[in-house]
Amino acid sequence: MNTSVEDNANSRKFVAGNSKFLREINTSTVLRIIREREPISRVQIARLTGLTKSTVSSIIAELLADDLIFESPSDGRSVGRNPLNLSLKLGKHLVGAIDIDSPVSRVGVVDIDGSLKGMVVKQISAGDPENSVSVCIEALRALRVSLKIEQLDGVGFSIPGIIDSRNEIVEFSPSLEWKDFYLGDAIRQNAPEFKKVSFGNGANLSALAELWFGTHKTDMANFVFLSVHHGIGSGIVMEKRLMEGEYQSSGEFGHMVILDNGETCSCGSRGCLEAYASDKATIRRFASMTHTVAEDHSLQDIVELGINGDSIAAEVLKQTGYYLGVGISNIIKAIDPHVIVVGGQIVQAWDIVYPEIMSVVRQRAYFGRLKDVEILPTSLAVPPRLLGAATLAIEKIFSDYSISD
Repeated sequence: MNTSVEDNANSRKFVAGNSKFLREINTSTVLRIIREREPISRVQIARLTGLTKSTVSSIIAELLADDLIFESPSDGRSVGRNPLNLSLKLGKHLVGAIDIDSPVSRVGVVDIDGSLKGMVVKQISAGDPENSVSVCIEALRALRVSLKIEQLDGVGFSIPGIIDSRNEIVEFSPSLEWKDFYLGDAIRQNAPEFKKVSFGNGANLSALAELWFGTHKTDMANFVFLSVHHGIGSGIVMEKRLMEGEYQSSGEFGHMVILDNGETCSCGSRGCLEAYASDKATIRRFASMTHTVAEDHSLQDIVELGINGDSIAAEVLKQTGYYLGVGISNIIKAIDPHVIVVGGQIVQAWDIVYPEIMSVVRQRAYFGRLKDVEILPTSLAVPPRLLGAATLAIEKIFSDYSISD
């Protein structure tokens, strides 16, 4: 997995002690290492953490008792008895994931390895936050019952827009037409049985999902996830940590101005990247070039036409690639990441849009420096924002693990 633990034990500071607080920290660390390196032996864990073998064994016993991990014989060919390897135990600790957007929201149940156990899609109308929350919660309840799951270990919510997760408020979501909506209160009123709830911005959570469960074979310590949907958002990961900013609104690159006095954006400004490279913008250009109505098309239609050789669709997608390249060039200058990951339906036309992106980036991004930033389509099979919501809940299982009294 991409979030690997450094082999050098000195690269992290681990704590040893008998207090409950220190034990919780060490337990959380051991659990994370098992997730990142499974299958792994007790000896390897002790070497990586610097904890004593007896401390590791005691922590492992707790995790085994709580059904978070299981052990199996190593298939190695060593002299004497082969060591037991430790891995995550699946099917025991499941989380709910709700990605609210308009007109389509997704609701799923996910295991702690990121695998999707089930998903349903719901139609949501913008401008009615209470009903949207209620519909999605009922869908999750029904999905849990259909999968014969007694309880969920947490529920994560993904929302497009500016989210104040500390105060549980959706400050502004253009696509949902929500403003200053107290999401936390709505969840508690609709689902008092949800004891562990967390939520965040969809683009940020997409980056979190890619960090935890992505399969790209490259260094993912520093990257930006560019989420291309009705709007454009981005999540920033630096040193394997999601960067949210002082007011939890970092990464609003969709609203950087790329053309003065350009098209009007959903935010009210003119010339934003979102007004040129979002799904809506692509559909609008296609409708204009074909003298049709935008409402009669979807991005999926345009992508399929472009892949199958339709010249107008291909040209429209190339234009979207150009504008994405302009935006990505600016992101590279601002963040200097190792990787840019692009998510959304647009990546289905990657062979069309990628050359256009790179043509612009090579011209604009590097100031003549001889280096390349990798620009890749998302590696996630599960919709990134849905998996991101699940990852937020899964992260709590790993980070906030508490030993029973």
